[in-house]
Amino acid sequence: MSADTYSKTDRSAHPDFFAAEAAGLQWLRDGGATVVDVLDVDRTHIELERLIPTSPTGDAARRFGAELAGAHDAGARQFGCPPEGFTGQMFIGARPMSSVEHPSWGAFYIAERVLPFLRTAVDAGNISTSDAADVERACGPVADGVFDDADPPARIHGDLWTGNVVWTASGVVMIDPAAHGGHRETDLAMLPLFGAPLLDDIVDGYRSVHPLRDGWKQRVPLHQLHPLAVHAAGHGPSYGVALRRAADAVARLS
Repeated sequence: MSADTYSKTDRSAHPDFFAAEAAGLQWLRDGGATVVDVLDVDRTHIELERLIPTSPTGDAARRFGAELAGAHDAGARQFGCPPEGFTGQMFIGARPMSSVEHPSWGAFYIAERVLPFLRTAVDAGNISTSDAADVERACGPVADGVFDDADPPARIHGDLWTGNVVWTASGVVMIDPAAHGGHRETDLAMLPLFGAPLLDDIVDGYRSVHPLRDGWKQRVPLHQLHPLAVHAAGHGPSYGVALRRAADAVARLS
């Protein structure tokens, strides 16, 4: 490994773990997104271009938003599909993630992105059974299609929290995707969850390429159910509380 590269190694990793990351990055790049370069990958490691962080700027934020919209518009086969050509296990962080495909977003989102992680969170003691039941009740109308729209599956990053958005001198570079066919609002909802800077500029850039449907801000808690469920599965009871609050907001929407 040279000073110009960054390597992640785990000899105990799932055989598809690093391949899934590389496939997601390539798929997003094929859609026009700026992502970190993959220099080498095998079953136990991935070697990446080393990124030099810098301060965020409004221009970079708007370019990033525009690129993100373009990548979403590149599309996906169905909701839940993996990156094109990848047939292995998908992951979000270190957790396995389903690649079961669905023709409708709500059914996919609840069955494959919320409930599996909610069950793990209950088993871990990070959300009570009564709060989990309330989350499940809020999920019912979503699965039934109350929030489905005419937007086709988008090519999303899938784990677009601020730590996976690297500000460099040449602009924003995305890292560590959980890329799949999803809803464009899911990526946008994850950005504010952990405090992405210059969010208004990012959204302005996004909307210059693809207008957002009315009410998208009110639907942010809906699209945060997935990342909050993932965090509740492994990062403590505070995320179980946040998940319950987001579910309450979704119930009020439906």
